[in-house]
Amino acid sequence: MDKLNDIKIWFAALVGALTGLWGWMGWLVIGWVVCMVLDYITGSLSAAKAGNWSSKVAREGIWHKLGMVFVVLVASGADLLISAVLENLPVIELPFQYPGLICPVVLVWYIITELGSITENAVDMGAAVPEWLTKLLAIGKDAVDKAGDEMTDGKNAGEDKT
Repeated sequence: MDKLNDIKIWFAALVGALTGLWGWMGWLVIGWVVCMVLDYITGSLSAAKAGNWSSKVAREGIWHKLGMVFVVLVASGADLLISAVLENLPVIELPFQYPGLICPVVLVWYIITELGSITENAVDMGAAVPEWLTKLLAIGKDAVDKAGDEMTDGKNAGEDKT
């Protein structure tokens, strides 16, 4: 039992140190990368089970994932630019601190999308998936979309925009 407690202590220390090093955004990035890898693996397994695995389609999947990396880099760059402008131009001031908003929202959107794709791949492999899980993922994606809409429109997503 002491060995198990030692493992828990070391694990908690490692997680704490990594969180101190890169913060919660780092964990979002790690979660997103893990989801991308799992989606690629489950997609390949699903295609192999169906007997239609193709290296060309697999490469297209890699290109798709690479495109997502560039979108996250753009979102991160936008957050850095906004932060730099707010810190260095005294004429532009917000009533709150801006630690970054665009990149975390993009990451959460991608994570939810990847989780949905993993779920679809699992169904294709024959796994039973609770209907409420797919509904929750859809609700989560809609909520992130609405948050993004509100950031860009300045209005609630449900309001009439005319």
